Amino acid sequence: MILSDRDIKKALAVKRITVEPLLPNSIQPASIDLHLGRVFLIFDTFRHEVIDVRKPIGDLMKRVEIAADEPFILHPSEFALGVTLERTSFGPDIAGRLEGKSSLGRIGLLIHATAGYIDPGNSLHPTLELHNVSPLPIKLYYKMPIAQMSYIPMSSAVEKPYGSSAHNKYYGSSEPQASRIDEYFKNNHR
Repeated sequence: MILSDRDIKKALAVKRITVEPLLPNSIQPASIDLHLGRVFLIFDTFRHEVIDVRKPIGDLMKRVEIAADEPFILHPSEFALGVTLERTSFGPDIAGRLEGKSSLGRIGLLIHATAGYIDPGNSLHPTLELHNVSPLPIKLYYKMPIAQMSYIPMSSAVEKPYGSSAHNKYYGSSEPQASRIDEYFKNNHR
């Protein structure tokens, strides 16, 4: 089951979910529109030739911040991490599903590669895994509608909400975070 616009408004009123800022006309029939932030991470392909998932990835990416009136240009086949303008929070009994906007999908912009699910208890500016699959560059602008968040009620509140453990590595992020897959190898495969 996914929350309807009516139930989204009720959940916002009692802080079961939060979206800050909640821009005008963002509530859709079964989702809330989220907008593009100004900070991106892009791969530094000039200094690196391979991604080794056993090694920290943070230095493989460089931070780019655009001005409010400046586009971020995503070239064909290019991948970048972005972030939404909005911080969204989830109670212990609700999960989120981040999806693309159909208008952007129709021009070849994917907003997540695989990580569209957000655990109950999380509070963050969702990371966007931006990929241009079109044959032309795409200009993206600060505050443009970029994604939509739908809300999935759980059968009951979770025992350990995301953020209640030191292992919740992306909790509370306000900027895009590079992958921390290397931590898996440090902690599990020595």
